[in-house]
Amino acid sequence: MSTFTKSPIKNKIGTVFIHVKNLKKSVEWYGRVLGVDVDLEQVESPVFNIPINGTTGLTLDDHTFDKSFKHAPSPNPIANFLVDDIDVAYEFIKENGVEVVREIERVGENFAWFNFSDPDGNVIMACTN
Repeated sequence: MSTFTKSPIKNKIGTVFIHVKNLKKSVEWYGRVLGVDVDLEQVESPVFNIPINGTTGLTLDDHTFDKSFKHAPSPNPIANFLVDDIDVAYEFIKENGVEVVREIERVGENFAWFNFSDPDGNVIMACTN
């Protein structure tokens, strides 16, 4: 096994970037799904940082200044959001009209997840901690 010594790269994720087509619409959607109040008047292209608890950030990027950018969402989860109760989270997503793209899967008694998509087709996972 190869290891790097004294790497200048920290073993820590700073932020997750999610590429979107309509920044205000996406900020509103992520705010609703994550239960975060966002003042849409403060949303300005090309990026917006959704307030997140913890040390990893969430940045939505509409590439306003990159006219050559072509949006191509991944069919696989690009991030996961932790939940305490997978069934409650699933019902919340369904009640809010969000498309579930993979039903709840359970491993053992305490681990479960499901996938849903944002308005741009990006796949997100909800996962028990």
